[in-house]
Amino acid sequence: MATPTATYTCPYCRIPSDGSSGTCPHCGAPVDVRERTSDSGWAEQPPIRDMARLHFSRSTCQIVGTYVPVAEMNLHDDDWVYFSHHVLLHTEPRVRLDTMRMAAGWNRVLAGMPLIMMTARGPGHIAFSADAPGETLAVPLQHNQAVDVVEHRFLVATGNINYQWENSGIWFSTQKGDDQEYHYPLGRTMDRFWAQGGPGLMLLHAPGNTFIRDLAPGERILIQPSGLIWKDPTVRMTLHFEYPHGAYWFSSARWQAKSVWLVLHGPGRVAIQSVFERPEMVGQVVRCSSATTQVW
Repeated sequence: MATPTATYTCPYCRIPSDGSSGTCPHCGAPVDVRERTSDSGWAEQPPIRDMARLHFSRSTCQIVGTYVPVAEMNLHDDDWVYFSHHVLLHTEPRVRLDTMRMAAGWNRVLAGMPLIMMTARGPGHIAFSADAPGETLAVPLQHNQAVDVVEHRFLVATGNINYQWENSGIWFSTQKGDDQEYHYPLGRTMDRFWAQGGPGLMLLHAPGNTFIRDLAPGERILIQPSGLIWKDPTVRMTLHFEYPHGAYWFSSARWQAKSVWLVLHGPGRVAIQSVFERPEMVGQVVRCSSATTQVW
């Protein structure tokens, strides 16, 4: 473990601290845990320890529990956070709650996203929970730093973190007879968050275990689409289809895609989770956003 007089740089959030506590004060990663990287290059994101304390602005956030973690914040008078209403677990009466209407409301409804966020302003204690087993991920953002997050992973963010949703650009359509259906293996939208006016803190929820990786320029990796949690904006995405090799070149099975993968193109960091759902593949793929193919 680093000594209080030493400078410790967290290998997960890349932010230095004095290393005087047992966990990184920015992301909650244990200081005394050696970084573990698999042979294929994925680093295991260690879970935030029970009762670990994070610091942002003049406020703190304590992660309580391990199976279904709770993020309990002690907000300073000048600090505030925003969140979706369904993750609020408990609050002190003195914490001021309000609604935070989001832009492009009708489009948000069509995309299946919450129309109204809530804000909480200090002073006082307030707690949030995803109400599901998994890990709470702390993603600290420096001034002007941004990340792209998939749908349904956002928990809470500090008030100086800006937010906008964008079309994911990842889709394909299949046809079976006269029926054509559109598929969005990553979700129709992604959320972009970026900090302004100083560092900020964002909490995400991920079922299963979490792994992170640095992709070099030009490096590619194939993942299950629903396994993605977040990525740097510099990481591009395309689709990759695998087709079984039919007995004859004219066999209809030749054109039935067996698997669909999300291709991540470096440079930049990516985070994935071990829990995922395979995309449904019914019918013949007739259109897609951008893809490569492989016959096997």
